[in-house]
Amino acid sequence: MSTATPADWQSSPAPQTAQDWTTRAAEVAAVLATDAAERDRAGATPYAEVQLLKDAGLVTLLGPTEHGGAGQDWPTAYRVVREVAKADGSIGQLLGYHYLWFWAARLVGTRDQWQRIEAEATSDRWFFGGAVNPRDKDVIVTEDGGDLVFTGRKTFSTGSKVSDVTVLEGVLDGTELHVFAVVPSDSEGLTFHDDWDNIGQRLTESGGATIDRVRTPWASALGYVDKKFQPRTYNTLNVPTIQLVFVNFYLGIAGGALETAAAYTRTKSRPWLHGGYERAVDEPYVIDIYGDLTAKLWAAEALADAVAAEGQKLHDDPDAVTAQTRGEFEVRVAAIKARATDVSLEIGNRIFEVTGARATNTAEGLDRFWRNVRTHTLHDPVAYKRREVGRWVLEGELPEPTWYS
Repeated sequence: MSTATPADWQSSPAPQTAQDWTTRAAEVAAVLATDAAERDRAGATPYAEVQLLKDAGLVTLLGPTEHGGAGQDWPTAYRVVREVAKADGSIGQLLGYHYLWFWAARLVGTRDQWQRIEAEATSDRWFFGGAVNPRDKDVIVTEDGGDLVFTGRKTFSTGSKVSDVTVLEGVLDGTELHVFAVVPSDSEGLTFHDDWDNIGQRLTESGGATIDRVRTPWASALGYVDKKFQPRTYNTLNVPTIQLVFVNFYLGIAGGALETAAAYTRTKSRPWLHGGYERAVDEPYVIDIYGDLTAKLWAAEALADAVAAEGQKLHDDPDAVTAQTRGEFEVRVAAIKARATDVSLEIGNRIFEVTGARATNTAEGLDRFWRNVRTHTLHDPVAYKRREVGRWVLEGELPEPTWYS
C-alpha cells in the first residue's frame, strides 16, 4: 500500500491521466486508512481530512486546467470517490457531494456564471457544501433592492462546517420559481448545527442549518438573466449525477469492507476447531463467500463504470440533452443504484461470517462499513429506483424529473 504524503505530492509533478488521479486517490485512502476506525469513533469535525483532499489536488479534479484544476471528467471523479470511500465512507461522501455542488453552477447557471465560479473555486481550492434538502419546508427567498434574501432551515447540510462555500436553494416568494446560489459558508445569518448524531457516515458534517436572512446579489442567482430563469433540460441532470455519487461511495465502502475483512482473515481469523483445517483461509465456506462477494462487487463496479461513461456523453454536450436521453440515463442510474445498495449492504453484513466472533471487537471497527452504507442507503427508498426500471421495461415509461429521480 502506498505511503505517499502531502509533502511527496508537493514535490512531485501533478497527476496527468485518469489512472494517475485514481492512484493519487488510493494514496489518500492509504493515509485515511491508518486511523479510520478511531476517527469514526471520535466523530470529530474532519478539518484535517478535507485539508488532505485539498493537498492531494482531489478538490480541484473537475476544475479547469487554466486555473490550476485537473480538467478530469465525471467517470474519473466517480472512481476517485470510490477509492477514497474504501478507507473512509464519510470522506468519500464529502468529496462526492463537493463534486456535485462544484458542478451545480454548470448544471443550472449561465455560461458567464459557471465560468466565473469554476475559475475562482479552482484557483482558491474551495470546498463545497450544500443546504438543499427537498424533504424540508422550502426556504423562502425575498428581494431587497439588488439582493436576494434566503430565510429558512434545513435538516441536513452535508459538508457544513468544513465547507468554504455553501449552495443554497429556495423558492422566490410569491412564485413557484426555485433559486440556487453559492454563498460563503461564513455568511452572516448562516448557522450550522452540531446535531448530526447518526449510526453511520459520522464525519460528513450533515447536521442542520439555520438560514436567517442570508443575503446574496441577484446576479448570483444561478441561471437567471434579468431576473428570468433560462431553463434547459440539462438543469435536471443534478439528480442522476448525485445518485451516481451515492453508487460509487457505496461500492467504495463495500470494497474497503472486503479488503479489510480479507486482511483480518489472513492474519487473525482462526479455523473452526471441527473443520479439519489449520488455516481459516483454507476453509471451503470462507473461500466460497469471498469469491461470491467479490464477483458481485466486480459486476456492480462494471455497471457503475458503464453508466458513468453514458452520463459523460450528456455532460459533453449539455445543450443536446433531451427529455428522452435524460430519462434513459436516469433509468440506468436507477438500476445501478439498486444493485449497489443490495451488494454493499450484503458485503457489510457478511464479512463477519468469514472473520469470526473476535472480529466484532470494537477496536477492529469492521462494523463501520455496514453502518455507513445502511445509513446513507436510506436517503431515498430503493424500491422506487427498481420501479423506475420496471416501468421502463414494461411500458417504455421514462421517469419524470423530480428531486429524487
